[in-house]
Amino acid sequence: MTQIHSFAPIADVRASRLVLGSMPGKASLAAGRYYAHPHNRFWPFMEAVLGVPASLPYEERCAELGRKGVAVWDVLKTCTRTSSLDSDIVEASIVANDFTDFLQAHPHIQTIYFNGAKAETVFRRHVLPTLSASQARIPRIRLPSTSPANASIPLHTRLAAWQQLGDGS
Repeated sequence: MTQIHSFAPIADVRASRLVLGSMPGKASLAAGRYYAHPHNRFWPFMEAVLGVPASLPYEERCAELGRKGVAVWDVLKTCTRTSSLDSDIVEASIVANDFTDFLQAHPHIQTIYFNGAKAETVFRRHVLPTLSASQARIPRIRLPSTSPANASIPLHTRLAAWQQLGDGS
């Protein structure tokens, strides 16, 4: 078992949409960047939905997300996990990121999107009870995970669901 830590958010103060994963996988942790696994569909979806070219260098993709009003972060600050799978997260080890301060610093967030079920479940259990009443009222939408482990949902179905992110500007 390894204790792992998430990254700082990709966030512009003007962001209106927040995409939350659970915790970066091993490829992302090794690369020091979000969604680094070559088979993760996050960046190709950002290209299809928001017009952010997946071929751009990582820093430029992040800057483009900011210009498009999209912030990216993880629900978990730290946890213990043996693999990249969310199902391997040890529940007792979960420490959530500080969303009270984040949402105060990013007052234009109008919708929170979850990249998969684990992110939503952990947010509801560990974050939602800590939020102010107004923060807790921010609409939340669960999207199908972009992870390569989520092969049971056809790619075109997942992409169609992610189109909501593009509609939320």
